[in-house]
Amino acid sequence: MTLTPHLASDSAACCWIPLFALRSELARRPELVSLPVALLAPDTARTPRVWQVAPLARRAGVKPGMTVSQAIGLCPGLKLCEPDPVHYDEQFARLVAALVTVSPVVEPAEVGRVFVGTDGLEGLYGAPENIVEAIQMRSAECGMRNVLNAECGMRNAECKGKRREANDPSLKFRTPHSEFRIGWGRGKFVAWVAATRAKPGEAVIVPVGGEAKFLASQPLAVLPLDPDTHRRLLQLGVKTLGALVALPEEAVVSQYGHAGRRLWRLAAGLVSEPVVGRVVPEPIVAALTFFSSVGERDLLAHALDKLVDRALGDPRRSGWRVQVVRVHAELEHGASWLVEATLKDPSATRERIAAPLKTQLERSPPAGAVERLVVEFTAFTPGTAELQLFARDAGAAARAGRRRALQSAAREIALRIRRPMLYHIIEVQPWSRLPERRYALIDFEP
Repeated sequence: MTLTPHLASDSAACCWIPLFALRSELARRPELVSLPVALLAPDTARTPRVWQVAPLARRAGVKPGMTVSQAIGLCPGLKLCEPDPVHYDEQFARLVAALVTVSPVVEPAEVGRVFVGTDGLEGLYGAPENIVEAIQMRSAECGMRNVLNAECGMRNAECKGKRREANDPSLKFRTPHSEFRIGWGRGKFVAWVAATRAKPGEAVIVPVGGEAKFLASQPLAVLPLDPDTHRRLLQLGVKTLGALVALPEEAVVSQYGHAGRRLWRLAAGLVSEPVVGRVVPEPIVAALTFFSSVGERDLLAHALDKLVDRALGDPRRSGWRVQVVRVHAELEHGASWLVEATLKDPSATRERIAAPLKTQLERSPPAGAVERLVVEFTAFTPGTAELQLFARDAGAAARAGRRRALQSAAREIALRIRRPMLYHIIEVQPWSRLPERRYALIDFEP
């Protein structure tokens, strides 16, 4: 395990599947596609609330955040599904892994939304339209067809609803390979707004230099506003980003402070947040399967301590402190429970790693008895220099992983260009007075 540098890209493609968790659930339960369905929130076990709502249930008045009694009162035929966050996370991880084969710069934002850096991909794929098509093809190859078919079924069930008209058809094109909404532009914000304007199976391309014109007509809600700021701006008659930009920047700053300056610059297209990717290390996993289902929190907390101890003892963890830890549990009747914690101060001690997990266990316990419990360390930071001296085994494993990735990239280039384009520099006659005799180029074979 080694500390890997950040990768960044100014141009971005935002891949978005709305209601990803609900569509994943319907993909494995197709008999529910044509029914009013709602998914319960995974973190409200004590007071169950609605999380994601299918179009038919939404048309009956069901909204996210409602209690179960409120939702059933509005829609007596509502079908409620227990959440399975582990399954949704696995599906999303497959999508992210497929996108990594298109670009090494991939930044997940939330389940169902991911940014792909596209700087430098023009040499492989060509125009942004071709890059988008490559993303669609890889997502279909990763096994997301069932999720996308579930989306098609939901849209067919909603076929009586009104369809939104295209405002600028020249910037949109049909991609029949999938049902993703994709937006391409300069920076993550522009790409995300473009993705929200795309219809299923379409992409919106914002040309470089056209960000301000594109953003001017967008509603104010696309900005990351808190409810109070949103209300105040609406009271001033500011309903679009263009209306916000029409106000003097300093006037907005005087009213809303530093946050107001950032909002104004986002609306004007002056902020271009790059996509920041990072090579994800192989997680360290410790699992425990119970002989009989366990529902007592004290036993689960004790099992967490044991699993954290076991994961800390993995030789790959030597010399590194844990920064992100996650726990998922398989429950009775096929449901699951998932918790993730990011440590402000990375640690290598059991007490500090397990503390936030136990807090989450008390606040949002599993909705049923636990059959299997898994602890994963997914992100790390280097420890002290003394600890790094004992991380030789971890470093060797990381080097082997990088070599495998390099081999895959070299094969990809050879297949696309039809000839080797990677070379290795070797010393031939370093003592020679002629520079061309000191070194030679040979085909690179990792």
